[in-house]
Amino acid sequence: MSLPREEILLGSDQTPGIIADMAVRLANDITRPDKRVVVGIRRGGAQLAYLLRQQLTPLLDRELPLGFLDITFYRDDLDTIGPNPVVGGTDLAMNIDDKRIILVDDVLFTGRTIRAALNALFDYGRPEIVDLAVLVDRGHRQLPIQPDYAGVVIETGEREFIKVREGEGGALTVVRRFL
Repeated sequence: MSLPREEILLGSDQTPGIIADMAVRLANDITRPDKRVVVGIRRGGAQLAYLLRQQLTPLLDRELPLGFLDITFYRDDLDTIGPNPVVGGTDLAMNIDDKRIILVDDVLFTGRTIRAALNALFDYGRPEIVDLAVLVDRGHRQLPIQPDYAGVVIETGEREFIKVREGEGGALTVVRRFL
């Protein structure tokens, strides 16, 4: 049995610039920073949410509230991940009612993770708006979900996967895996 082949698409030296560009686009669209909250989807979106907020802080002259959302029990494929799923815990210490949420994930694929995240998010309150920010949009949607902010768009085949890996110092690397 052969191991999957991998190809680095974006190295840890490239992703900071992409995240900085995303932050500039976001900051240009933010009219009410007092109403904004950054929420990262655990696991993949957590580090990106942290890095994005870090880039937004000097652009907005304020630090936006940061929360994390675990969607494990909201997934529609829970039966395929085994009897003991890894639950990361939700940390939304702020009130999200009438807030403008920046929902962050690493890779947007079918849209099912985002659907689960929206269901989970609305169990914690009723935001005014939810904007979606992803590092990689790889296409192949199964649901009508599109990102408001995407770092890069990478076309993929059906037997390919895109992974975002966290390295030293929290730097992110984007890898394509071929099965």
